[in-house]
Amino acid sequence: MNELTLELTEISPREFFGHQNEHIDLLKKYFPKLKIVARGSKIKVYGDDEQLDEFDKRFRMLTAHFAKYNKLDENVIERVLTSTGKDELSSTKDSNDILVHGVSGRYIKAQTVNQRKLVDAMSKNDMVFAIGPAGTGKTYTGVALAVRALKNKEVKRIILTRPAVEAGENLGFLPGDLKEKLDPYMQPLYDALRDMIPAEKLAHYLENGTIQIAPMAFMRGRTLDNAFVILDEAQNTTHAQMKMFLTRMGKDAKFLLTGDPGQIDLPRRVISGLKEALLILKNIEGIEMIYLDDKDVIRHKLVKKVIDAYKNIEHQN
Repeated sequence: MNELTLELTEISPREFFGHQNEHIDLLKKYFPKLKIVARGSKIKVYGDDEQLDEFDKRFRMLTAHFAKYNKLDENVIERVLTSTGKDELSSTKDSNDILVHGVSGRYIKAQTVNQRKLVDAMSKNDMVFAIGPAGTGKTYTGVALAVRALKNKEVKRIILTRPAVEAGENLGFLPGDLKEKLDPYMQPLYDALRDMIPAEKLAHYLENGTIQIAPMAFMRGRTLDNAFVILDEAQNTTHAQMKMFLTRMGKDAKFLLTGDPGQIDLPRRVISGLKEALLILKNIEGIEMIYLDDKDVIRHKLVKKVIDAYKNIEHQN
C-alpha cells in the first residue's frame, strides 16, 4: 500500500474539511478503496498508485476552487469529483461583473455606475484618481481591484498607504510598537482586505510582504515595481508628499489614488497635494480621474442624507 501526503497552505483546514470533517467523509464516499486521514492541515491517503493519482488530481482541483471562490460545499465537491473536465468547475454565477470572490464566497462587484467607471478606468490606465465623498466605495472597490490583480498574477504585491495626518506622521507619542501605532489609521484598509481574503491567507500575505500596509513616510526612496498601489485619503497629502508618491511608480505598476477634497485634515494654509495634482495632471495620457458623488453612497441610507445636509450648509457659507 502506497502513501500520499497533501498539505493545505494559506487555506483554513476547518473551512476546507468542513464541519466535523463532513467534506472528508464525502471524499471517502467517492474513494472507497482509499484510506483517508485528515489531521491539522495535512491529509494522508493510502492505496494503490492509480487511485492515489486520481485523488491527487481531484484534491488539487478542490483547492484551486477554494483559492478562487473562498468557499466549498457539498455540491461543489460532488461536481469536482464527478467532472470529466475543468470546464465543469466554472460557477454559473462567475460573471465578469464580479471583481473578486470574498470570504465565504461572497460576491464583490462594482455596485454603481461610477464604481463601474472606476473599474473600467483601471483596466485602461496605469494611474487613476478616484474622487468622491465618504461611503462611495472608492477604497473598497480599489482594494477589490488590487486583490483581483494579485489573484490573476498581474502583480506580485499589493501596497496600501495613507497619510497619518492626525499624528503628524511622527507617531512617537502613541503607545505600543510601530504596528500598534499605525493600525488605527490603516483600519479601513484592513477591513476591506478581511472581507476579500481568508484570515490565514491574509496573515501569510502580510507576513511575507505580498501585502504591505504602511504610512506615506515609508514610501520615500522606494521604487514600486510589479505592484498594485493604493494611496487612500490622498487629500491629506502635501505637495511634497504627493510628488514623492507619484514618482515611486515602477515597471508594471498600477497606482490608484482615492480622496475626498471636502474632508481635508491638513493645517490651514497647507495646500492639499490631491487638489493640486488634479489640476497639474488632468491632461496627461494614461492618467484618468473618476468622480463619484452621493448617488454612489452604499453605506446606511442616512449617510447620503448627512452628505446632502452638509453640502447645503457649505453652499450657504
